Amino acid sequence: MRIKNIIYLSGVSKMYISKIGIRNFRLLKNSTLEFKDNLCMMIGRNNSGKTSFLVLFEKFYNGIGFDYNDFSVSLRDSINKIEETTITTDIAIQLTLEIIYEENDDLSNISEFILDLDPQRKSINILFECCINKEKLLDAICKSGNIEKAKFIRKYLSSYLDKRVYIFETDDDLKKENRYRIIKKDIDEVKKLMDFEIIHAKRSVSSSEEKTSHKVLSGLTTKYFNDNNINSPDKFEEINLLIADMDKQLGDKYEVFFDGFLKNSRDFLRMEGLKIISNIKASEIVNDSSEVIYGDDSNYLPEYLNGLGYMNILYLILSVEIKKSKFNINKKDIKLLFIEEPEAHTHPQLQYIFARKIDSLLSDITGLQTIITTHSPHIVSNHPFENIRYMLQTTDADGVENVEIKNFHKELSLKYTDEAEFQFIKQYLSIEAAELFFANKIIFIEGVSENMLMPYFISLFDKEKIDDENKEIESGLKKKREYIPISSQNISILQVGANAKVFRHFLEFLDLKTLIITDIDTTKLSDNNKYCLCKVDGFPDATSNETIKYYFNAPDLSNNTDYKAWLESIININANGISDKINVLYQKPEVGYHARSFEDAFISVNLDLIKQKIDDVNGLKNKDDFETETDIYELTKSVVDKKSDFASSLLFLAHTNDAIAWKMPLYIKEGLEWIQQ
Repeated sequence: MRIKNIIYLSGVSKMYISKIGIRNFRLLKNSTLEFKDNLCMMIGRNNSGKTSFLVLFEKFYNGIGFDYNDFSVSLRDSINKIEETTITTDIAIQLTLEIIYEENDDLSNISEFILDLDPQRKSINILFECCINKEKLLDAICKSGNIEKAKFIRKYLSSYLDKRVYIFETDDDLKKENRYRIIKKDIDEVKKLMDFEIIHAKRSVSSSEEKTSHKVLSGLTTKYFNDNNINSPDKFEEINLLIADMDKQLGDKYEVFFDGFLKNSRDFLRMEGLKIISNIKASEIVNDSSEVIYGDDSNYLPEYLNGLGYMNILYLILSVEIKKSKFNINKKDIKLLFIEEPEAHTHPQLQYIFARKIDSLLSDITGLQTIITTHSPHIVSNHPFENIRYMLQTTDADGVENVEIKNFHKELSLKYTDEAEFQFIKQYLSIEAAELFFANKIIFIEGVSENMLMPYFISLFDKEKIDDENKEIESGLKKKREYIPISSQNISILQVGANAKVFRHFLEFLDLKTLIITDIDTTKLSDNNKYCLCKVDGFPDATSNETIKYYFNAPDLSNNTDYKAWLESIININANGISDKINVLYQKPEVGYHARSFEDAFISVNLDLIKQKIDDVNGLKNKDDFETETDIYELTKSVVDKKSDFASSLLFLAHTNDAIAWKMPLYIKEGLEWIQQ
């Protein structure tokens, strides 16, 4: 029963949307967004449903139609086989809103949606639903002749869909047996309560070479002026008075100019009162006689000769101002603004500027809630992580796809029991690597040499695989190309030093396949009871590598028996890791030698070529030892001086001399094999 007697209190409304639920719309099979803050940054990899989220709201609010392709793929079998017994609400597209209000809010609009008599409850629920009209559809199928049922449905389903709005108390009301509890409402009642605006990514801004939209910004200024002139004419009194005076002056001139035409018209049509007067409107003046320019008054340029990035930002700012103006004019209780991919056509510096300024740009609209979708790490890194909602595509045991909308800060903070580690993650991602949010795979590297050489190794790996595949195609063993180069995949490569273990919960949270390249770092207990560097085949007592110890679950060093057995499994490359998504690889036996670090692994497999080019290899000392020292471990200790110089000179030689092709250590090659798949 709806409450009949409501006390209306004046004051600023504190109502807000706290939760948005979506069912059965494209990839959003069963997705929920928790939304309380004024700004929500919605991020995720490509095709994770960000645009669909915005579009669904727009379809319901603005009355845009649905079609067969809007229903989740997992529902298609049920839709294609629809029959009398089908429960259509189970396969309906649904959007639910939970709205929170306060006691001192003006309840004049929301009262139509209040069902619960409990004075302690301060929330309402609205359901938007697009449901198949089963009776009409089945009747049409029966009359369709020989057209296959599924084909008819795919083609004509949009004509048999009903959109409705309801209010309900709890999710339990939405079950088939309880739907008698829900109450149908009209979309116009929703629009009295809630204002909705959207700025799409597909904007009409174009480069200076495209002649179709030279005055896009000027067109927006026209719209901005007209809307405000209609709704707030007092602000434009001086302009309108000038136009009225211009009308009078032009009217006198018109009487003389059109005298012949008017005389002939009166004589021919017997219309004694025919006149032509001036009736200039402010909108016409702004539209036809004003434009956006840049430069000084004596030497300005038109808007379309500005850079595309600047044009886009100007377009965004002006669009936001227009939307804000509408919100201010309408003065509705709920104000919701969607901005889709503001980074379009803008370089990183402009994205940083937009990210830093958007809060202040929106802050003067009381109660405004804004959802921004983005692929830009530059925008994400400039926003509090509390605002981030991450859209993660998942597949359940039955193969049904869905998108989970995860509260990044809230959910991830529960995983990190060490506050210092969580603080590090937040700071690192803000400053260094927000791109991890958008990657499909990750390669973490701990050393500077590996980081510099990894792109080169990837190019070698890809070339080898492509050459092998070409040979198979030429010989007829394979008909088409199947290999997907690592260089063309969405893989982020980051140097994280010794902090790779801190990222575990973050990587698992985002369900990211991750390769970690590190060193085995064996050590031996010395006579003074300290652990010193030790070659792998020198009977080591431990490893100093924290990443290996963490991801392979090392026992406590004080438990001597267990630790020795564990260390042996590490050396023999048969230890079990703690995560199936994170693969930690380090040196393994190769050409009769088990290296301890990247440098001695690289020197081991490239020894002869390094000797040939020794004069051109930088970052080394004691170069004569290449001729006298036969122990690779001792040689590496003796000759490696500056690792970054060593790696950069190797790269320079490879890129300037086609005859030089450095070999990559086996553990790195196996790592690339794993991450490529």
